[in-house]
Amino acid sequence: MPTSGAPVIIWTLRTEYQGFVLCIEKGRQELVKSQKDPQKHLLTRRRFLGSSAAATATALLGPTIVPASVFGADAPSNRITFGFIGVGRMGSGDMREILGLKQAQIVAVCDVDSNRIKNAQKAVETHYGRQSPGGTYKGCRTYGDYRDLVSRDDIDAVSIATPDHWHVLPAIAAAKAGKDIFLQKPLSLTIQEGRVLSDTVARYGRIFQVGSQQRSDARWRHACELVRNGRIGKLHRVKVGFGTDPGTGPEQPMPVPEGLDYDFWLGPTPWAAYTETRVHPGTGYDRPGWLRIAAYGAGMITGWGAHHNDIAQWGMGTEETGPVQIEGRAEYPKDGLWDVHGDFSIEYTYANGVKVICADNEKNKQGVLFEGSQGWVYVMRGKIDAQPKSLLTSTIGPDEIHLYKSDRHKDNFLECIKSRAETAAPVEIGHRSCTVCLLGEIAMRLGRKLRWDPQAEKFTNDDEANRMLWRPMRSPWRL
Repeated sequence: MPTSGAPVIIWTLRTEYQGFVLCIEKGRQELVKSQKDPQKHLLTRRRFLGSSAAATATALLGPTIVPASVFGADAPSNRITFGFIGVGRMGSGDMREILGLKQAQIVAVCDVDSNRIKNAQKAVETHYGRQSPGGTYKGCRTYGDYRDLVSRDDIDAVSIATPDHWHVLPAIAAAKAGKDIFLQKPLSLTIQEGRVLSDTVARYGRIFQVGSQQRSDARWRHACELVRNGRIGKLHRVKVGFGTDPGTGPEQPMPVPEGLDYDFWLGPTPWAAYTETRVHPGTGYDRPGWLRIAAYGAGMITGWGAHHNDIAQWGMGTEETGPVQIEGRAEYPKDGLWDVHGDFSIEYTYANGVKVICADNEKNKQGVLFEGSQGWVYVMRGKIDAQPKSLLTSTIGPDEIHLYKSDRHKDNFLECIKSRAETAAPVEIGHRSCTVCLLGEIAMRLGRKLRWDPQAEKFTNDDEANRMLWRPMRSPWRL
C-alpha cells in the first residue's frame, strides 16, 4: 500500500457488483447505488478485489491519478469480513473485540444454541446500526451449521470459540474454504487432530492465530527474552502453576431445551444424555460444565496449561519441538459427571536436560518461573519479577534475540491477514503447546514414565499411550 498522501496511478474503471457501482475516476472514488437493486449490500474486501480485477479486462478507459487519501483505512479493499463460529462465553468476548476494530466487519454468526445466535446477531447489528444512517443495520446472517457459514465466498476470516471437541473440524473446513482462522486455545482435543489441522493450514496457505494472548503481552515477552539471552545464566528448571477444577456428583438426565441442537453439540463425541451441567447454562454466559468433562476436553491441563506451557516453551526456545520424557500423577473423581483431573504434578524432561515441573497451585504458584544458574524470572498476568532485580530494567541489545513483538492479539491477526505474514501464535506453535499439555494428560492417566519422540510425534516405549493420541469420532464426523 502507498504511504499516506502519495498519489496512486490507476486505470479509471466503472464496474457494478452486488447492487453498487464502483467508480474511480478523475481523482475520486465512490460507491454509487445501482438503480437495479434498491437493497443495500456490503462491498467486502474479498468482493472488491475479485470484482475490480475482473472489471479491468473490460472497463479500462485510461490512466488517472488518484490520491491515496481517497481509499482510507475503511475502504472496501481493506475491510476484513468475519464469521463467528461459537458465540457463547468466549466467543461473545472475541466478537466484542472485533466489533471495536474499524478494519473488520462481522457479517455472520453461528451456534447450535438459537438463543445465543439471536443475542449475537442483535449485538452485531446494534453496534453497526449506531454507525448507519437512520440507526438501523441488518447485515448479520445467522447459521446453525458452521459448514454453511464457511461456504460463503464473501467471508475473509472466521473466529472459532466452540467447546474443545469442536475446535478442529470447523477450522479444517474453514482452511479448505480459503478462510483465515482465529481459534481459541487449546488448539485440539487430541494430538493427532492437532497435527492434521496444522498440516491442513499449511497446505492451504491460511493465516492462523491461536488465542494464546499472553504472546501479545510485553511482560511475558520480556521474561522469555531475558531467559533466551542468558540473563539468568544456564536454565535448568521451569515451574508452571495453575488451578484445578472441582468434581460434582451424578446428574439426572433432563429434557433438551428448545433452541439447542444437542446432537450437533455432541458432534463427534459419544452420545450422552443431556443435562445442563454437561453443556452450558440455559440462560446467561457463566462458565460451562463441559470444561470439566473428559469427553469434551482435558480440564485445566489444557485450559490454563495451553497458556503457561506455551510460555515455558517460548522461553526455552522449544516452541517447535517438545519434551522427550514425561511423568505425571493426578487425582481424578471416583464418580460424578465432572471427571477431569484435580490436583496434579507433571515432570517434563527436554533433550537439553531442562525440566519443566507443571503442577497445581498448591505446589507451584500461578504463572511461570524460570530458574537459572545466576537468577530467576517469574511472570504471571499483570506481574513480572526477577532476581537480581536489575533484570527487570535490563535492555535487550540489537544483536541479541528479540522475540515476536505483538501488543494486541486481535490487531496482530488482522495485520497478518493483510500482510500474509505469520502471526504471534501460529498453528504449528499452537499445536506444539497443546501437545505438551496432552502429553501430560496421558502420563497422568497412565501413571507411568513415558518417552516421547517430538519429531515423529510418537511414544517410543508404550503402545497404550500411542493409542491415546487420537479418539474415534461418532459418525458421520471424521477428520
